[in-house]
Amino acid sequence: MAETLNQLSQCFLQTLSANPEPRRRAEASLAEMADKPNYGLTVLRLVAEPAVDEQIRQAAAVNFKNHLRARWAPTPSSEANSNAPGPELYPIPDHEKEQIKTLIVPLMLSSTPRIQSQLNEALALIGKHDFPKSWPTLLPELVSNLRQATDYPSINGILGTANSIFKKFRYQYKTNDLLLDLKYCLDGFAAPLLEIFLRTAGLIDSTASSGGTATALRPLFESQRLCSRIFYSLNFQDLPEFFEDHMNEWMTEFRKYLTTTYPALEGSGGDGLALVDELRAAVCENINLYMEKNEEEFHGYLNDFAQAVWSLLVTASASSSRDGLTVKAIRFLSTVSTSVHHTLFAPTTVLEQICQSIVIPNVRLRDEDEELFEMNYVEFIRRDMEGSDVDTRRRIACELLKGIATNYKAQVTAIISVQIQNMLASFAQNPSANWKEKDCAIYLVVSLATKRDGGTSVFTDLVDVQSFFATVIVPELQSQDVNSFPMLKAGALKFFSMFRNQIPKDVATALMPNVVHFLGAESNVVHSYAASCIEKLFLVKDEGGSRRYNSSDINPFLPVLMNNLFTALRFPESEENPYIMKCIMRVLGVADVSGEVAIHCITGLTSILSEVCKNPKNPTFNHYLFEAVAGLARRVCEKDPSLTSAFEASLSPILETILGNDVTEFLPYAFQLLAQLVELNRPPLPPHYIHIFELLLSPETWQRSANAPALVRLLQAFLQKAPRELTQDGRLSKVLGIFSKLVSASSSEELGFFVLNTVIENLGYDVISAFVPHIWAALFTRLQNHRTVRFVKSLVIFMSLFLVKHGPVTLVDSMNAVQPNIFLVIVEQFWIPHLIMITGTIELKLTSVASTRLLCESPVLLHASAVILWGKLLNSIVTLISRPEQERVEEEPEIPDIAETVGYTASFVQLHNAGRKEEDPVREINDPKEFLVKSLAGLSGLSPGQYPGIINSLR
Repeated sequence: MAETLNQLSQCFLQTLSANPEPRRRAEASLAEMADKPNYGLTVLRLVAEPAVDEQIRQAAAVNFKNHLRARWAPTPSSEANSNAPGPELYPIPDHEKEQIKTLIVPLMLSSTPRIQSQLNEALALIGKHDFPKSWPTLLPELVSNLRQATDYPSINGILGTANSIFKKFRYQYKTNDLLLDLKYCLDGFAAPLLEIFLRTAGLIDSTASSGGTATALRPLFESQRLCSRIFYSLNFQDLPEFFEDHMNEWMTEFRKYLTTTYPALEGSGGDGLALVDELRAAVCENINLYMEKNEEEFHGYLNDFAQAVWSLLVTASASSSRDGLTVKAIRFLSTVSTSVHHTLFAPTTVLEQICQSIVIPNVRLRDEDEELFEMNYVEFIRRDMEGSDVDTRRRIACELLKGIATNYKAQVTAIISVQIQNMLASFAQNPSANWKEKDCAIYLVVSLATKRDGGTSVFTDLVDVQSFFATVIVPELQSQDVNSFPMLKAGALKFFSMFRNQIPKDVATALMPNVVHFLGAESNVVHSYAASCIEKLFLVKDEGGSRRYNSSDINPFLPVLMNNLFTALRFPESEENPYIMKCIMRVLGVADVSGEVAIHCITGLTSILSEVCKNPKNPTFNHYLFEAVAGLARRVCEKDPSLTSAFEASLSPILETILGNDVTEFLPYAFQLLAQLVELNRPPLPPHYIHIFELLLSPETWQRSANAPALVRLLQAFLQKAPRELTQDGRLSKVLGIFSKLVSASSSEELGFFVLNTVIENLGYDVISAFVPHIWAALFTRLQNHRTVRFVKSLVIFMSLFLVKHGPVTLVDSMNAVQPNIFLVIVEQFWIPHLIMITGTIELKLTSVASTRLLCESPVLLHASAVILWGKLLNSIVTLISRPEQERVEEEPEIPDIAETVGYTASFVQLHNAGRKEEDPVREINDPKEFLVKSLAGLSGLSPGQYPGIINSLR
């Protein structure tokens, strides 16, 4: 054992080496030893060895924690990413786990702070999987140690552990199992928690009153903060009986921390004030929780807490370093403002004080905001424009105003309107010195605007939008110096974007060149907001759904706009600016692009593509980049096919780089662009495309499931454009092999049908007849073994397509040839019940027309023995085509927004602009309802009197 500990000690020492070579050797040795029995236990014993250097023990503690994270409950290899296989991790054996659980608590309590922190995290990792069911001794052990401990490092270690293992009660969904675990924890820990909380409260009082030092107070406040966080966890699901019975004891201390100052600690410098404020912030979260969930039980304490929080905020709002406390305190007042106790805010004097002492001070720009604007534009925009700044002072202060306005709208509007006018007057007196006043006024109008139900349009009662726009915003937009007062310019552009629906078209169009000019601003925020403003303007629609702005509005300054957009991408830190690229994508989707501008754009885009291929790191930017390329190719080459070769020449080297270097993140995009290029060509396809077709049909190409949707898209393009080549050299057999593989799994079944449907659409029956029995056999096998609703709906669509292409008789005979009389079974059990579930314009029309033809042309259904089945099918057709339009049609947005959280994952991201144009297989029929009526009339004419009785029986 001593030899092993010495070897481990040397390895951990080497991992701290500044020299990479011995560090790598040591890490490799540790990784190898980690597979040996009792490795975790041995490392834990090294951590416990007092003779070993502190740094080595700390490195061992970190390794121990990571070892537990990977091996305590390792993810099964089947769930791992199949594209990135790694070595299989052996789980820690049960007997070793039990020994670790026996040793870790006492070791954690006796360790130095840094090691204790690591062991605390390790203990929480174990608790996440084992507590309480597989670790019933943990809670009694923690409670026993808590009651015996006298030193606060140990007490806080225990409370830190409890806080970690109880956090699950905050975020896990309420289930019986969770509530049973919660009851177990409450029964064991609620009383000891109150004991230590009150004991520590007494110590704080006595220490503070006797002139105790900051050093003495610091661990006591940390203890109370941990107790408050545990309080939050244990009360999150419901109000426990114990806490209801002892509410007064808790609330008395909570209120004291909001109303009492502790000069010895708060004035000690360092993090003294921050530590006290962290406790106060935790208290605010607790009383906010009670206000939200236990309002009735809490109302007796509400007035005192509201006054305490209010008074605290007046002081805290004046300090730039107390953000956490300020945000949580304002959130509590916001909760109160929308509750039944909102009358606390009713007096006009109260409303005025809130606006002047709390809201306005927190909305004003601070030095920190200016620094963020200049130094980290991505984070500034994320907070400011994208609504993710709910935890910032500015946003939460406006949320408080909105909450109060729920019941006192007129009063709030009047007060804030006066404040806004005062700010603008102050700015007018001295614009250079008082520009922050105008910024604050604009921010208030934008942040307090309300979105209309069901739309993107916003409105405000604070100002007349058009008047405010003309007098306050337009002067900023018309400024020739795009770099002066950049935060004001950004605010003006944001206002323009926000209220774009309410700005008349002639006014907005006249200002468009000014906004284009701002793309040249040095500030990343300003040129980002300018790009976003232009992009959003082109999304505006008037009543009736028609676009407000079209190509004629943009073409006069299109060359300047595109030049400025591409130039903006050369500013430092904006090389991969997603707002600029999204604007490029949108403009290319609206503008009437000439051949000259198109070549300039595709050259610029492919140059950017070649750079990002080297290191794909911004998935949102890259998605919009590929959308821009696809949109430009679609609009330009469809209008002028002669430009297709120029686009191929520009894109081919990039696509070859992506495929040749296996740029995994971009493969799905490359396949979709290839599909688009294939479809832009006229048959016969050039030889290099046929070579790609051959590679596409090889099984190795389909090994990565993440690429399958894009590969299917490419395969569909080849099936459509190269039907003659498809029938040569066994290619059709390979295609159907791909179909069989895809359709056999529920995760890719729909893709299999996409392939199959494209084969049916583009090849004659004489070509596919030899393969049809194998197709039906594969489908029937899947239907029998593992059917899903999606599979059956796809099967109904496929059978419908088969029928309209080759007729009802061929459909029935080919199915029955595989299994006698299977057709009527399929119709009764699957076609009829699932027909009414079909959605999508083309799919609904196809299946209703096919079902009508089946009804009126198929001998097996017109046979007297099938009369009941015939009536059921008619009933399903009528139900399908009678459903309201909104239920029948799946609407797709023009170009879906890509969330900022999108990443390079196994999920497929479709390029809207490279999407396949869906053909209508029954385009000769305009109205499926009319087709049904005419078909039934024709059928009744052939057999007078036979069908009215059946139809009447359905009513």
